[in-house]
Amino acid sequence: MVDLSNLFLGKTAPNPTVLASGFMGVTGSSLASAAKHGAGMVTIKSLSLEPRKGHKTPVIVGFDGGMLNAVGLSNPGVVNGVDELKIAKKKAGVPVIASVFADSVDNFAKAAAAVMPAEPDFLELDISCPNVDSEFGIPFAADSKAAASVTTACKKAVGSVPLIVKLSPNVTAIAPVAKSVEAAGADALNCINTLKGMVIDPVARRPVLTNKFGGVSGPALKPVAIRCVYECYKAVKIPIIGTGGVSTGKDAVEMMMAGATAVGVGSALYYRGLDAFKLITSEMKTWMKSEGFKTPKELVGLAHQS
Repeated sequence: MVDLSNLFLGKTAPNPTVLASGFMGVTGSSLASAAKHGAGMVTIKSLSLEPRKGHKTPVIVGFDGGMLNAVGLSNPGVVNGVDELKIAKKKAGVPVIASVFADSVDNFAKAAAAVMPAEPDFLELDISCPNVDSEFGIPFAADSKAAASVTTACKKAVGSVPLIVKLSPNVTAIAPVAKSVEAAGADALNCINTLKGMVIDPVARRPVLTNKFGGVSGPALKPVAIRCVYECYKAVKIPIIGTGGVSTGKDAVEMMMAGATAVGVGSALYYRGLDAFKLITSEMKTWMKSEGFKTPKELVGLAHQS
């Protein structure tokens, strides 16, 4: 019999899937709904110290291989976010991940400390959003030292709550960044955030998105995400959430074989609906049974043995 229950940083989830930040996780009720629809863990949309409107529409466009978004990190701010996280903690029934972002190391630490009253199971540091460069400058994830500085500051701010650092594919080499945040105290990685891209309307002769650039998600991102997970798994000893383009059970298996302990799911909700989590885990279970695997742990890192 296949048992999909999954241990991640000391917490047991019913399966390896994780609601990725930014999808459905705007309120405590939406986080609980994602859990009800099969998510093994849930992540709230990233929060900043102050409320943020984000970018002007249009902010999302589809293309043949996926989606491009430049929502611009819109959120209600940490004060309101704490209330929503508390609701999620009561209703979700699965591990809840808080997520924060900021424009400086000090503000990252302040935002991290500000969400602690909600008692999240984990805290994710979004140091890698690709579509706010014009406002925040180069993402912290683009530089090993900067990424380590944020990790160190937030580690001090949150005490014993495990830190997950979300890395960027928009770098020449991701492994050195992974190693630097691990050394700075990160308890886990999330690989990866979206890939910076652009879509142009040839009739209008200009970029479709108001922000011009956006983050690529969906199937087009999967090979990049798997490569990043693979490289990070070789470089660090801490667990990894593999995020990017996972839409099917086989996608999830592939991500775990690259080295992921858990698997982020986001754009699949657009393609497969709210039942994406149940569909993915059902397909995982069917495949694992046919191949003789009993637990997700058996899959982690298998591609490194070939």
